[in-house]
Amino acid sequence: MEVKLYVGNMTFDTTAEQLQTLFAEAGAVVAVDVIKDRDTGTSKGFAFITMGSQADAAKAISMFDGKELGGRALKVNTAKPREERPGGGGGRSFNRSNDRNRGGGGKNSRY
Repeated sequence: MEVKLYVGNMTFDTTAEQLQTLFAEAGAVVAVDVIKDRDTGTSKGFAFITMGSQADAAKAISMFDGKELGGRALKVNTAKPREERPGGGGGRSFNRSNDRNRGGGGKNSRY
């Protein structure tokens, strides 16, 4: 059974190829996903690596948790399921109390 690992505290220039090569030392690597900022395309400093078996994943954790890569100690553990976050986009708030301090002069300003 495949097991997904979280790899954190990476340098921002760590590549999927580097992680693939490194984690292959522990066993079969099924997939490497370096997480990138959707706006800039730069790494966020963490990745998910899918190992081929529970034994390979356990070996990877014991070999690489705390291992230095690019001057930083990697944090490697079993990935946790993503938590649900409340929906809704950013955007402008239409709460009038927030608008009072924006200036813009006019109608309902008291001061």
